[in-house]
Amino acid sequence: MLLSDKYPFLTEYFTRALSEQARALPQSILFYGNDIKAQYILATEIARLLNCKSEKQDDCTCLNCKWIRENTHPAVLTVSRVDNKPDDDDSKTVISIKQSQMIKEMLLSESEFHRVFIFCDRDEEGNVSGLNPMNFQAETANSLLKIIEEPQPGVTFIFLARYIEDLLSTIISRSQCFFVPSFEQINRSYDCIKGIFTNYYNFKREDIFDISLQLGELTKDYPLAEILDGIQNYMLELLKANPANNRLIEHIKYVEESKRQAKLGMKPVNIFDELCLKVIH
Repeated sequence: MLLSDKYPFLTEYFTRALSEQARALPQSILFYGNDIKAQYILATEIARLLNCKSEKQDDCTCLNCKWIRENTHPAVLTVSRVDNKPDDDDSKTVISIKQSQMIKEMLLSESEFHRVFIFCDRDEEGNVSGLNPMNFQAETANSLLKIIEEPQPGVTFIFLARYIEDLLSTIISRSQCFFVPSFEQINRSYDCIKGIFTNYYNFKREDIFDISLQLGELTKDYPLAEILDGIQNYMLELLKANPANNRLIEHIKYVEESKRQAKLGMKPVNIFDELCLKVIH
């Protein structure tokens, strides 16, 4: 399916923004939504259209389009905890200050290309996920503010996130934000936590560590990610019946934080202890 079929509004907007007759493309863009892979494809497509030296067709084979599809273009960079790290940068879990400094130094020189920096999270296997306060920390985000607020011509910054709130408010205020809907089939089951965590809102404070222990025992039979998905799916079902329940919304965010902790390698026992302390009152 073509991007224009999946995202007609977005493709129409950016096609017009890239045309000579229409308004200029925003120099800082924030995509948000569950489908980070689709966001990344949109970001690279924008970079391709900005640098295409031919007629900007979907199947263009000009050198710039070829480089961008291969992720080897010298002016289109993915910036993540594993991509485009300076030689002396030994950070492994965050986009670092050194990466920010590298970008600033790159922008001191002129380029024949339109430079595009795509900020996201990506693991060693190439799986793309969204930015959050843990992998894109405030110190690094703040160090980029001036070049985002006062970018030189021919430079575009694109940030990918699941939720707008996952980015620093100062980045959000300097960016034009676009929701990217997800077309992926999402598993909404919570069977794995039935009998343990359902009706958790009736639990008492003295139950916290017993419930945490029972969730930890589940990891013998289920992956940690599936257990956390089950907890979140259960909360989402509750939210459907109680859409104005702000406490549930907070609880869902706590589970999202637990998922990030799991990706960073935190032990399940610590994840479940912390989560239960936050949601059981």
